[in-house]
Amino acid sequence: HRSQWVGLEGAPSSQALTVHSPLSSDRVGVGFSLVNDKIGPTNTLDLNVSYAYRIPMGAGKLSIGLQGGFRNWRSDWSKLKQQNPDDPTFQGTPNIWNPNFGVGAYYYSKHFFVGAACPHLIEWNLRKNAQEPIWARQYRHFYGSIGGAINLNGEDLVLRPMLLVKNTGWLSRFNKDVAFQKTAAPTSMDLDLSLFFYQTLWIGAAYRAALEQFNKDSSHDSFDVWASYFMGNGLRIGAAYDYPLTKINGVSVGSFELMLGYEFDYKAKRVATPRYF
Repeated sequence: HRSQWVGLEGAPSSQALTVHSPLSSDRVGVGFSLVNDKIGPTNTLDLNVSYAYRIPMGAGKLSIGLQGGFRNWRSDWSKLKQQNPDDPTFQGTPNIWNPNFGVGAYYYSKHFFVGAACPHLIEWNLRKNAQEPIWARQYRHFYGSIGGAINLNGEDLVLRPMLLVKNTGWLSRFNKDVAFQKTAAPTSMDLDLSLFFYQTLWIGAAYRAALEQFNKDSSHDSFDVWASYFMGNGLRIGAAYDYPLTKINGVSVGSFELMLGYEFDYKAKRVATPRYF
């Protein structure tokens, strides 16, 4: 669960449930995800099933993943205080279902990983019969990540640096609609540094910023701290806090996340191969 920008009315709130497992061959993995996002009067629900095939490659494995499912986008404009009640943009209560497909590739070994993904390949409109030159739509989002694990004291103390880069509108210049060919958002990065103690406790800190405007005030988004604890019975609990570095910190105390997970056959897997990613 994530509560973003606590203290700001209508701020985003998200819940995610994921289940995933390798099959008996260990080369094939399957999964399911359910993600709910609420922002003001709008709500988005994603339901996806995923499939991954792992190929041994050198000291690690290359995993190719596919996902497919549906996204529901709905809104209740009656919750807004409209300056112009007759504005056609905010009429009715849209409830739209659209298909979704995604693809990704991920190479990982015990001490290194690199990956790239586009979880939403299909772009579609959030409005029907739109008359304006530009309207709301779902865009492709691209993600790239790289990281490693450095043993500082064997497996009792591990340093894990990670970098995540996110982009929206990277291929917008190829859009058939001319009005959307220059639609994009600043490319952003998450730089994370964490320590893993005795294969039990993760403690980390992260910094989020936009790359195109790195010297401007608007580029510095947040500073984050997080922790996760692995219990001996397979249960995992975690929490995170984001402190906003933008002017929104004048009306919000920050963002909070809570995580709960369970891993079956935890003891057997933990002894055989400690996982850092």
